[in-house]
Amino acid sequence: MLVTHRYWGSPGGGQLVCASAAFSLDKLGFNPVLTGTFKFNPSKYIDWYGIDISKYPVVTLPLGNIKAFGLWTRLFVWYPAVKAINKYRALLMFTDEETYKPLINYRGRGLSIIEYIHFPFEVIINPKFKGTGLAYGEDPYVTERYGRFPMNLYWGLFTRLLPHYIRENPFNDADVVLTNSKWTAGVAKMVYGEEPTVLNPPIAPNTEIVEEPKAFDERDNWVIMLGRFSEEKRYHWVVTELAPRLLKEVKATRIIIFGGATTRTQLTYMSRVMDLAGKAGLRVSSDISKDADLYLVPNAPRRLINELMDSGKVFLHATINEHWGIAVAEAMARGLPTVVHKSGGTWSDLIENGVRGLGYSDVDEAINAVAKLITDGKAWSHYSSASVSKAKDMTLQAFMSKFSEILRKEDLI
Repeated sequence: MLVTHRYWGSPGGGQLVCASAAFSLDKLGFNPVLTGTFKFNPSKYIDWYGIDISKYPVVTLPLGNIKAFGLWTRLFVWYPAVKAINKYRALLMFTDEETYKPLINYRGRGLSIIEYIHFPFEVIINPKFKGTGLAYGEDPYVTERYGRFPMNLYWGLFTRLLPHYIRENPFNDADVVLTNSKWTAGVAKMVYGEEPTVLNPPIAPNTEIVEEPKAFDERDNWVIMLGRFSEEKRYHWVVTELAPRLLKEVKATRIIIFGGATTRTQLTYMSRVMDLAGKAGLRVSSDISKDADLYLVPNAPRRLINELMDSGKVFLHATINEHWGIAVAEAMARGLPTVVHKSGGTWSDLIENGVRGLGYSDVDEAINAVAKLITDGKAWSHYSSASVSKAKDMTLQAFMSKFSEILRKEDLI
């Protein structure tokens, strides 16, 4: 059987789900074959996630681990899958890509397709979804990455070619349709008319679940954030609207943003956030040992992130309409209470609409929620415990158990 993903060469949510699917299918008696566009090093998945996929055969195009042309990997991901189907006579394919239209005719030859939807791509490219706040021109990541020359030309060519490769409706073209959260399932229903089955991503096995977190009184008034330096993470909103007011309301509070910054776009955004913070009157540093109000720490080692999560009081997530939220799940695993926007899969599935953490709709609610967790030890302990309890339900074993249930129900095992 195949596990098909466009780009295996760097860690991310899609890679975690596909590695988890391969591992689970292996345990269920299948022989996984990994297919993708560019060559990659499977042994890195042990370091990234604690999942060993190095023993599985790999089929890719004869190209190295190229980081450019990410959109184009969507258009050609089907081709290595065709090679693998023919070589290994595969009868089952798990994919988190929507561009498998050239593979649909293989269903008539016995191939069953499982599609995992991270987010319906049609919402971004189809003009009829304008006004949802999710479409191209409304999605901050797409606008930031592809809104200006020359990347807008690259995007335009991609969208013209896409209809040749994207399947029309997964409920017609696949045998099983899965998704990452209840919220994404609702968006999928808006697009396709049916709801996928929800299969939450797991917490990576090498992410420790801290069953006895450090007590409230042993922690500092630190607000932790984690995620790449990118527009949709809304760090600019944090430093201009939330931080100045929060620091006045709760003295001795510090905000620490750990962000990935490896591309020019990410570095530019980080510089912009730093400038905005300075103009807002915040003392900014990238050195945790210095005295500052705000710390912007690019590409921090996991050891430091864990250390600060174990010493801080709040994890703040500012993204709106987050499909899932790996960083939030990691914070919950360490018993760090979370404050998230009341939208997306983060709110519906991870925080369970306020059961496992606090939410906000505007800056006033966000400040109140963060301040409550910094100052109220009883509330902090409640949500810390609720976070750890939720994390225990999101292990790789739990993912595998739910996945096998779905496959049995669909008579695929």
